[in-house]
Amino acid sequence: MNLLVSLGAWTLEQMRGWGHAALFFLDMLRAVPASLRRFGLVVAQIYAIGNRSLIIILASGLAVGFVLALQMYYALVTYGAAESLGLIVNLSLVRELGPVVAALLFAGRAGTSLTAEIGLMKAGEQIAAMELMAIDPKARVLAPRLIGGIVSMPLLAALFSAIGILGAWVVAVKLIGVDAGNFWSIMQTQVDWWRDVGNGLVKACVFGVICTVVALYQGYETEATPEGVAYATTRTVVISSLWILAMDFVLTALMFSTP
Repeated sequence: MNLLVSLGAWTLEQMRGWGHAALFFLDMLRAVPASLRRFGLVVAQIYAIGNRSLIIILASGLAVGFVLALQMYYALVTYGAAESLGLIVNLSLVRELGPVVAALLFAGRAGTSLTAEIGLMKAGEQIAAMELMAIDPKARVLAPRLIGGIVSMPLLAALFSAIGILGAWVVAVKLIGVDAGNFWSIMQTQVDWWRDVGNGLVKACVFGVICTVVALYQGYETEATPEGVAYATTRTVVISSLWILAMDFVLTALMFSTP
């Protein structure tokens, strides 16, 4: 009986938390039109969230492209299919590795920054001061950051995939000696813009929503203490990463289950 009571209490607590998070997300969506009228705030957040994440995204994409080209070449050359290297690298990046790895990096860099920023504003009572002055903090603080995250994530994922393909070309063509014409031609003929590239961008948009909403929610609901802010940033990375991996499976099953 004690186990059942504990399980029931835990389930109710989780459902209460899910409901609260859903209402928080709806409140932010209602605040988006008001924040768009302060377009300068949105642009500033796109710069802070996207541009300042650019270095880690490009460096990681280049490294992934290098390693992916080497690993795929050694696997394909065994079966005499080295001419498919460009296609395999491209599909791997635009369909899966680009959106997923970029989103995980985005959660680790931009997500924790958002959580810490909002948590420190709450600890410094800046959020409470806005409410006392009849300023909606969701419209003034949270919604511009939500838009900035949603806009930045697909762009970062596209750049990750592009620089990864460039890195794979350097390794495959310049170092290994794969024919450059074959590397690009098979990619151009076999990669579909909507089914492959478009679906990858859809994934990146969904991951951008997940990372940004989780980061803002954890920061807004954190305890106004240094320990609370530190705990919230950790939860942001863990929850965002788990949601990214789970939604990647769901979206892949929906997008690529039918020919």
